[in-house]
Amino acid sequence: MRSPHPNFLRALTGISGILVTPFDTDDRVAPQRLRPIVDRAVQAGVHILTANGNTGEFYGLTTAEAETMVHAAAEIIDGRAPLLAGVGRSIGDALALARASREAGAAALMVHQPPDPFVAPRGVVDYVSRVAEAGQGLPVVLYLRNDGIGLDAIERLCALPGVAGVKWASPTPLRLAEAIRRADPKVVFVGGLAETWAPPLCAVGARGFTSGLINVWPEHSVAIHAALAAGEYGRANELIATMSAFEELRAEEGNGTNVTVVKAALQLMGDDCGHVRPPGAWPLTDRQSAGLRDALKAWGLLRA
Repeated sequence: MRSPHPNFLRALTGISGILVTPFDTDDRVAPQRLRPIVDRAVQAGVHILTANGNTGEFYGLTTAEAETMVHAAAEIIDGRAPLLAGVGRSIGDALALARASREAGAAALMVHQPPDPFVAPRGVVDYVSRVAEAGQGLPVVLYLRNDGIGLDAIERLCALPGVAGVKWASPTPLRLAEAIRRADPKVVFVGGLAETWAPPLCAVGARGFTSGLINVWPEHSVAIHAALAAGEYGRANELIATMSAFEELRAEEGNGTNVTVVKAALQLMGDDCGHVRPPGAWPLTDRQSAGLRDALKAWGLLRA
């Protein structure tokens, strides 16, 4: 077991890079294919790396595969950046992943918002409380894909022992501002909708943002973060415009090409991490592939 990274809370205000989950041709997880991606992200200065996030196809993995990935990610990162470990699904799965993540040496747990169709706000509070207990002192980051549980419940969640941050992945900046106002100032709110939504969320108090782009072009994400940290919103928006075609491709098919575009880009760059499991789209269409190739060529990322 590795010791949790001591600088996690400071790093949480930076970029939380969400690593892909590589698969081989037999559809088995192939974590060693992450090594060049992790090396590139660390060298670029990405602040936190996340295993078992949505860019990592968390809901396409078995619990055993997710445990394999958090241990492998910890070994590959080797203390060079804090590791944030995603946990979730049934309460039993979430507790098992919390224990495995702690044993692997993760710096903190990221609790996916339960996708169950029958979710009670107070039930979510109980869910997060039990995960925090299983983490035995690891900081907890809430991953809120929507704010439908209400601001009262979010306020109670932020007051739970161990909750250190919230990844706000809802396009509702005014609701975010109110959630921040209600929470303890020590709780870090992170923009959870990647680079595109980072400026408006940061403008109302979020710090840092999540990113799947870091698998492909981490230097660009770091430049966007630096611009926002300096209050240079015009510069940040210029940099975001540079990647707009890439993000538009990821948003196609009901957001079902989100991971597909990232993995297809990695193949074109020579860092093959395999396919995307259904229900994600795979492969890209000819039109999508041509658009992706054009974007990577413009960015200077295609290998000769």
